[in-house]
Amino acid sequence: MAEEIITALATAWGEGGIAIVRVSGEGCASLVDKMFRAKKRFSEQPARYMALGTLHAKDGTLFDEVLAVRFERGNSYTGEESAEIHCHGGALSAQRCVEELCALGARMALPGEFTRRAFVNGRINLAQAEAVAGIIKARSDEALAASARSLQGSFTEQIRGLMDSLTELTAALEVDLDFPEEGEGFITDGESAERIKKLSGRCEELLSGCRSGMLLRDGVRAAIIGRPNVGKSSLLNALLAENRAIVTATPGTTRDSIEETFIYKGLPVRIIDTAGIRATEDEIEAIGVRRSLKSMAEADIILRVIDSSESAAEDEIGPLSAEKKQIVILNKNDLPTRTTEADVEALFPGCPRISISAADGTGVDELKELIVRTALSGGSVSGGCSVTARQVECLLRTKEAVEAAGEALLSDLGDDLVLSCLAEARGQLSSLLGLDASEELLDKIFGSFCVGK
Repeated sequence: MAEEIITALATAWGEGGIAIVRVSGEGCASLVDKMFRAKKRFSEQPARYMALGTLHAKDGTLFDEVLAVRFERGNSYTGEESAEIHCHGGALSAQRCVEELCALGARMALPGEFTRRAFVNGRINLAQAEAVAGIIKARSDEALAASARSLQGSFTEQIRGLMDSLTELTAALEVDLDFPEEGEGFITDGESAERIKKLSGRCEELLSGCRSGMLLRDGVRAAIIGRPNVGKSSLLNALLAENRAIVTATPGTTRDSIEETFIYKGLPVRIIDTAGIRATEDEIEAIGVRRSLKSMAEADIILRVIDSSESAAEDEIGPLSAEKKQIVILNKNDLPTRTTEADVEALFPGCPRISISAADGTGVDELKELIVRTALSGGSVSGGCSVTARQVECLLRTKEAVEAAGEALLSDLGDDLVLSCLAEARGQLSSLLGLDASEELLDKIFGSFCVGK
């Protein structure tokens, strides 16, 4: 059955210089012929060359002068016969163009359907398709570069290299399993154990780079918490370099959470200013405190603010779990200090700490540096690839399966179990690349794309 012709606006709705309407599917050039008029029929124009012409409605009414270009099958974004019509900017002309195309037999594309067709037609794999979304959503130069690397296949090459190594080891073990009479075998247990150890190490290296890539893509959530009137809202304003939150000397001014994002060294940091945490009879303030505790639980990093001009004391927040990253911020160092380093160490042993003044900006840049360093666990975002939570989950399961194979080998549980674990690892990598992707998975991934991409 011939593929359906789909169309959608590829640029954002609204006024602008141009608006690009995308069309894809066998016969789309002939379809455009019915509404595009130029010196030569559109379907006869050389591929990948712009043609100047006019667009006409079914009744012959001219409604725009445009540039149009066609792409042959195998040399387009989707891998299919495709076309683009570059209308004048503004929603009306582009909308009319889409409507006329649909009236002539095309249909509106579903979210992400153009990229999905590129995947189905083998022009890109699933990891590259997901990198397209990363490029669209990139909020920094570093995030854009990471997504571009993934789209160009850098991440895919690393995954395929890991897959090839798993396949080679599997083949060697299967030879021994099939021909047990061949002396000491094709590969010794010691060699197998060494190769499995190296494979586990490569998984961990990939995961480390992926975590950095996810931070570039999704950013890090940092919740500012502390007792009332310690300077949390002032800190938010200092980090954003704008007066975003109301600051007064009255405790309990912040009743609800305020969220804003700043970018430092390529890493988006989502800052959440929360209500001061204390016991209160005020119903509205109590709701704010509960929301603060919720934000604290969901945050990647806790910025615990202490008023250094007051004596340090245990607050109502209490100690956090060892897994939760925390930075202790001694605020108001422009005032006489009453909190000592020993006090802070006693209350928050081993936590990184920094002394600042949110009021005059002292130490704020150093705090940003510390936030990024803490988020990356001392690593770097440079050279990483953009990945999704799904891809990280596949890599985690791959590493677990490889380690399980190593444990089965050391415990002498038999080559059958070792091979089963290695097969699970290869299956996870296949899922990551979309080699055996289900329709349900594809619907979930491409459904998050915008229409026209």
